[in-house]
Parts: sequence; structure tokens; C-alpha cells
Amino acid sequence: EYRSEFQDIDMKVGAFEILEPVPDLRDVCAIAILRPWIDVGQIGTLAIRRLEEYLGARELGRLSHPGTFFDFTRYRPQVRIVNEQRVFSTPNSIVRYAKHQETQKDYIFLDLREPHSMGETYTDAIVALLNHFNVTEYCRIGSMYDSVPHTRPLMVTGSLNEEQFEKVKHLVSPKKNAYQGPTSIVNLVDNTLLHSNLTITSLMVHVPQYVQL
Repeated sequence: EYRSEFQDIDMKVGAFEILEPVPDLRDVCAIAILRPWIDVGQIGTLAIRRLEEYLGARELGRLSHPGTFFDFTRYRPQVRIVNEQRVFSTPNSIVRYAKHQETQKDYIFLDLREPHSMGETYTDAIVALLNHFNVTEYCRIGSMYDSVPHTRPLMVTGSLNEEQFEKVKHLVSPKKNAYQGPTSIVNLVDNTLLHSNLTITSLMVHVPQYVQL
């Protein structure tokens, strides 16, 4: 998740630096998580890590200057010992990609963080990245606290098309998320993409509120 140096960079897309050689991606589905706002119990993080591991995802890029958007007194830099040397690294938003040969479908995984400043510029950079790689579907996955019991299977709600709902009808509830209230500036990404031809989907796990205790 952290790296102190970024090598072999020849291209920038918005605020993101892209590693060379840039992969040739087709029919791309982008799957995003947002920490810590919509990642209760790190469910989104665990899910995207499992997908990346299964598909053998590799790094595609990261923000060139994460301090533009993040407060490093809240997302703390880290110092680690690597090969007996101290390595300093800063929190970032990492983008990875993977190819799925069987379905001829490619994936981009976005490990996003809630920005503390310049939120509109941050979301514009995400949209620019998605447009650059001709993403056909943008899916947000995550989890939130809700008034649900721990004695039943966790409820998953989602915004999916009919074909997708048919495939997961026993796993995803048709109940729509009726949340109203404070939200993340990163939702501007969804609003911007509404005016494009992208398919916008989401999956949200509802976790018992008392789990916080």
C-alpha cells in the first residue's frame, strides 16, 4: 500500500501518475472502495484485496502528490525497516489492474481515500482516469452500519442492472439503500458519470450498528 519512490513513470492522467508500459485494457470494469468513510469492518478492503489476489492484479498508478488532497496528521506516513534501512512512505490512492483471460474482460481496482481538501479536483482526477482507460462499468463496493441483527446473514443491497441482479438474486437484496444525510465528496464521481454511457453499479454490506461496541 505504501511506497517511498515511484519508478518508470512516463505519463500522467489528471493527478495520477501511470506506470510504463501502459497496459492495453478492453471492456474495463472499475471496482472502487472508499476508506474510511464506507469501509466499516474493512469489508470493502478485504473484498478488493481478495479480487486483486485472485486475478493477479498489478499496480497501474497512484497520485503524484497525495498531500494535495490528504491531511498527513490524519492519514499518517509510515517508517519501516526494509533490508536494514529506514524507508519513509506516504499514504496514497493506489490503482491496480488485472486481465481475466476466460471472460476477455479487464479490471481496474481503485483503493480510494476520503480527501481532506480539494475534493472536486480529486474527483475530477478519478473521472479522468476512468475515461482515459475507456471504463465501461464503475462499481463501488463497501459497508455501512445499519439497524440489522447479527443473528441473520448480512444484508447486501446494490444498484445493479437486471442481468446482474438475476445472477446474484439470492445474495443481494432488491431493497434499495434509502440513506439520507452526510455523504462523501467522492460521490461526485457517480454524478459526473451519470452523463456518460458508463454502467454505474454498487454493492453495500449492512453491518449491525452495535458491532462498533
